[in-house]
Amino acid sequence: MLRKLLIGTALASGLAFAAHAEDVKEVQMLHWWTSGGEAAALNVLKGDLAKEGYAWKDVPVAGGGGDAAMTALKAMVAAGNYPTASQMLGYTVLDYAAAGVMGDLTETAKKEGWDKSVPAALQKFSVYDGKWVAAPVNVHSVNWLWINKAVMDKIGGTEPKTFDDFIALLDKAKAAGVTPLALGGQNWQEATMFDSVVLSTGGPEFYKKAMNDLDDASLKSDTMKKSFDNLAKLVTYVDPNFSGRDWNLATAMVIKGDALVQVMGDWAKGEFHAANKTPGTDFLCYRFPGTDGSVIYNSDMFGMFNVPDDRKAAQIALATATLSKSFQSAFNVVKGSVPARTDVPDTDFDACGKKGIADLKKANEGGTLFGSLAQGYGAPPAVANAYKDVISKFVHGQIKTSDEAVTELVKAIDDAK
Repeated sequence: MLRKLLIGTALASGLAFAAHAEDVKEVQMLHWWTSGGEAAALNVLKGDLAKEGYAWKDVPVAGGGGDAAMTALKAMVAAGNYPTASQMLGYTVLDYAAAGVMGDLTETAKKEGWDKSVPAALQKFSVYDGKWVAAPVNVHSVNWLWINKAVMDKIGGTEPKTFDDFIALLDKAKAAGVTPLALGGQNWQEATMFDSVVLSTGGPEFYKKAMNDLDDASLKSDTMKKSFDNLAKLVTYVDPNFSGRDWNLATAMVIKGDALVQVMGDWAKGEFHAANKTPGTDFLCYRFPGTDGSVIYNSDMFGMFNVPDDRKAAQIALATATLSKSFQSAFNVVKGSVPARTDVPDTDFDACGKKGIADLKKANEGGTLFGSLAQGYGAPPAVANAYKDVISKFVHGQIKTSDEAVTELVKAIDDAK
């Protein structure tokens, strides 16, 4: 589909670049980092590049899941107006690489030893046909609980270790008159939570088979039905105004004490950081009950486009800055994520960050590091989009039962393959 959309772009690109010339000392970046915590993290990179004499041109497209940004990117690339780089996720990088519009960072990568410092799970999506086409920025994991400590103390709650423990904790919050679960009713948020529910319900091997291998028997199984049952339980603890809410507004509910907990990737921690909140004092970070020992990950990548020669120096400067140890530490401390290289010390990270780094190392070594289907690392975009649509229809009552949800999920994934 993407190849068809972009056909002819490469042939027309010379004329297009003449019509859309950029300052050769400028980095043009398309991204969807528009919340307070995200913007603060991005400022770290802007500052690093400014020291090298490169100006920054933002092309921000709001929307936490990146769908709107990817629509904008397709239009830019189809017009031959390539950005220096774009924030991208997993399989989207490979799609654009297959369409022949990505640059080649291999020389820079070899010189700087990326193949030795970037985990193989990330190289799968940043290297195409032997060429580095993207610079990994971070590693996020999605199977987290973010809890307001004051509310937790008020209700006498403790860390939930099992799904039943979690339900009991939510019941305590409900009895105390606090919204138990903060959720934004957007398909990517709902599906991100379901990623964790599936891992909790079925365990690591089941998650891999169903959500990464797309194994038909696993998708049709009673375990998947149970996962939908568990999702349905969680939705009963959400406030009635959740539909359409942005993720960072759901995080703000927890920060303010209007809700007990949010199930969200660790980018949520960036919002706590921006609000000057401290882990252990103001908020708590726990793995989603039943998922400890496993990490469901995504990684923001800066996909590098095939820009003209006079813009490549700026692109190389961006790539080099992105994978420098100093940036990887400073950026990820603010963003809430962990470094995309394995040789960055955890010295500057808070307790949640240190746990995230340790969890990633353990999961990477133990074979329990799994791509998030909701976040573009479990399957190609068409499958991920089909998955998100089914989960959202179930959450919003358009699909009524778990049996029906399983049937619809299997059909949607088959149709999207």
